[in-house]
Amino acid sequence: MATAAEWVAGARPRTLPAAAAPVAIGTGAAAQVDAFGWLPAVLALGVALALQIGVNYANDYSDGVRGTDVDRVGPLRLTAAGLARPGHVKAAAFGSFGLAGVLGIALCAVSGHWWLLAVGALSMAAGWYYTGGKRPYGYAGLGEVGVFVFFGLVATLGTTYTQADRITWPAVLGAVGVGLVACAILMANNLRDIPTDVLAGKRTLAVRVGDHRARRLYALWLVVAVLLGLACAVWNPWAFLVTLLLLPTVLLVVPVLAGAQGRALVPVLAGTGLFELAYGVLLGLGLAL
Repeated sequence: MATAAEWVAGARPRTLPAAAAPVAIGTGAAAQVDAFGWLPAVLALGVALALQIGVNYANDYSDGVRGTDVDRVGPLRLTAAGLARPGHVKAAAFGSFGLAGVLGIALCAVSGHWWLLAVGALSMAAGWYYTGGKRPYGYAGLGEVGVFVFFGLVATLGTTYTQADRITWPAVLGAVGVGLVACAILMANNLRDIPTDVLAGKRTLAVRVGDHRARRLYALWLVVAVLLGLACAVWNPWAFLVTLLLLPTVLLVVPVLAGAQGRALVPVLAGTGLFELAYGVLLGLGLAL
């Protein structure tokens, strides 16, 4: 039986910046047009965090029952390690999705945009079928597409729309930027797991393009994200706060391009998560000031 600490570890707290960052940017974009709303912002954050935790437990369950998490470097896997019954991990995933649904209904009630419930349902389906179902799209090299769409575009633009009732160009640029950083997190994870994924038949984008191209994609996505953040200075000069990320960008990109592998990529993965949080806070604050 898994302990409370192991359940927390299984939720993969280091991935939660990927949920908070787009909400920060979307809220900043709404504040930039004098449309900030604290209640929609808090509800959007709750939805995003619950979805991320649900996705993490869903991946733990699906990869565990498929056997693709055996002998893998990285965070604790409850199912593969035998610490929790697969059914319990699955229940935790659907419980998190259920919480996201409840918060989503509250967000729709506050904003008046009930059609967003359909978007929320698609987000939950995308989270489950990333590694779940008979043909998980994450195993076909489409994981980055799902992450970009739902943890980039949908999370950011949805946050802005529920507060401002419209989409702005800074929100779009920020959504694309934070989506690319989220893709970089997944790429760092999958780059680390190429050897085990190949053996398990998991054809992630990193496996498909190969080690060399995967490293360059990681670097490209971080650089482009920073440039998109700087482009938001056209609407608010304070967006130049993103320049504070130039040095962290270099510090993350250098070891990846230098060929770091296995456990050497774990700090890169954690650092990229923190980078996304900093990106969201700095750009969101820059737009709001």
